[in-house]
Amino acid sequence: MKLTPFGAFLSGAAALALAFLLIPIVAIFAELTFGEFVDGVTSDVALDALRVTAETNLISMALIVLFGTPTAYLLATRRFRGRALLITLVEIPLVLPPAVAGIGLLAAFGRLGLLGGTFEAAGIEIAFTKVAVVLAVTYVASPFYVRTAIAAFEAVDPDLVAASRTLGAGPGRTFARVALPLAGGGLGAGLALAFARGLGEFGATIMFAGSFQGVTQTLSLAVYQAFDVDFDLALAIGALLVLVSAFVLFLAKLIPAWRRSSSSSITAFAPSGSH
Repeated sequence: MKLTPFGAFLSGAAALALAFLLIPIVAIFAELTFGEFVDGVTSDVALDALRVTAETNLISMALIVLFGTPTAYLLATRRFRGRALLITLVEIPLVLPPAVAGIGLLAAFGRLGLLGGTFEAAGIEIAFTKVAVVLAVTYVASPFYVRTAIAAFEAVDPDLVAASRTLGAGPGRTFARVALPLAGGGLGAGLALAFARGLGEFGATIMFAGSFQGVTQTLSLAVYQAFDVDFDLALAIGALLVLVSAFVLFLAKLIPAWRRSSSSSITAFAPSGSH
């Protein structure tokens, strides 16, 4: 196949872009021996950070799914004045600098913040606790799920939803038995993206929760702390984050494909709403 000048330009640009994106990742593993990697990820710092990261991210993902799914369904299926504004508000954390998000959370929930006095009167302290990590991760990661969920619900065939309602299913049953299963692939992909974003969260967390080992120090914060003290440890934790993030992104691409392969069984939910 003859390579045209334009084709050569495309190939060269793609090769340079991929090399630029891959070289830093390859460098992390090139600077580590397997023994250094194992020693790093099994150190007390890494294990504590892994535990905090797992606990806070799982709670954050549960909150994102619990509140983000109905929010996305509402924005996807209703047309009303101000809808575009609401979607824009959902998307703001995507472009907001993480440090600004952290300052905002501190100004809202800190001891001297907008709502801090109310929580303090109730004996609840949020800033610089594990709760602050959960809120920071939820704030920066939720738009990745909600925006993807909106697109997933918009892609559901409206005829199937209308058929479910015609056959006697209420709006709640239609949502649970028709819309939710049909949008499942997109919801799963969105959750995987949100989880990957939560794993890498740094700026908002360090501003709002600090970096206390075993309490608020996540894997990303542990990399930052180890950078000046033990560079090999920072590399090992960074390598662990690369592996986990790559696995999560692989799942994000795999889930929609798996859902498409089982679409015939999923569409069977539509008529069942009438029983």
